[in-house]
Amino acid sequence: MIGGWIGLKIDPDLLAHLSAGRAIALISGTNGKTTTTRLAAAAVSALGRVATNSFGANMPTGHTSALAKAGSTPYAVLEVDEHYLAQVIEATEPHVVALLNLSRDQLDRAKEVAMMAQLWRSALARHPDIRIVANADDPMVVWAATPPAAHDQRIAPPHVTWFSAGQRWHDDSWVCPECGATIQRSGEQWWCTGCPLRRPDPQWTVDDEGVLDPTGAWYKVKLQLPGKVNVGNAATALAVAAEFGVRPFDAVPRLSDVTSVAGRYAQVVRDGRTVRLLLAKNPASWLEAFDMADEAPTLLSINARDPDGLDTSWLFDVDFAPLRGRQVLITGDRAYDLAVRLDVNDVPFQHVRTFDEAVRAVPPGRLEVIANYTAFQDIRAELDRVN
Repeated sequence: MIGGWIGLKIDPDLLAHLSAGRAIALISGTNGKTTTTRLAAAAVSALGRVATNSFGANMPTGHTSALAKAGSTPYAVLEVDEHYLAQVIEATEPHVVALLNLSRDQLDRAKEVAMMAQLWRSALARHPDIRIVANADDPMVVWAATPPAAHDQRIAPPHVTWFSAGQRWHDDSWVCPECGATIQRSGEQWWCTGCPLRRPDPQWTVDDEGVLDPTGAWYKVKLQLPGKVNVGNAATALAVAAEFGVRPFDAVPRLSDVTSVAGRYAQVVRDGRTVRLLLAKNPASWLEAFDMADEAPTLLSINARDPDGLDTSWLFDVDFAPLRGRQVLITGDRAYDLAVRLDVNDVPFQHVRTFDEAVRAVPPGRLEVIANYTAFQDIRAELDRVN
């Protein structure tokens, strides 16, 4: 990010200047931004060169660096931290904005989920011509993508394409952000019990190992990334690419070229153990990580440095029961906080002080590693900064 930081100090409008002349997609949400950005950039590349910040530098400094480094490209696909979405919309004037999800994340220094949804909603209302690709399964996202006064004829309705990638984490969307009544769910459907807010009909849906497009055509998606959640990310990427005119037939083969994303999902052999890295930074992403991880020895690592958030109480929002029955090791700056949580969840564990000690403690074969942000980067560094 340093180049972008210096550039913006010299010229505060540098990001706007670098964005001019490019068709830009912004991708934001609490979870899945980096992976979806990488997949969307691969899909849009069917049309030509794409500038992207595919390693996760998702604030204006990172966007400025990415666009400057890419040089002149007709397209850009940028991951955007959810707090900065309004600012980046103003600077880049994007063609399309993708809204993935909203859930609790680093509440000691970040906004509550409903507050973030309100910020998104206000930002999008100021730019009614932007095309929106939004998650129909998340009530907070649906509300954010809806004009603040749908009855007010002075506010043009946005162009919204809805996708359904499934949403297993519901604990941040039981209360309607519009009226405060409860949200009810039945199968895939959800609705507010006090106002008209309800799940819209999605045009893009995940179906088994493939994706259905708005015409009803089905495309098998072969990914080198694990888990059903990444098929959902692929559906989002295809919907974003379609807003640029990319046909799914041309985009789908390019998705299989994505093997790992800034170290996420990377597999490295160390001393006879095949180590796979999974990033999990909040309750919703830990739920998905357990789904992606094989039933094999598993190392959990938790830090609480500034990029992670200093409060680890969110560990009690995570159900660690899926780890029962496998060898579990724990490490990191806040391993003892994790130890208390696992003990409450009746999950036996072994504390190790270093990554190398963890490798020696498991038999040859697979070792799954699930870590929050700085803990993930620490282990990635020990594995020579795998990408």
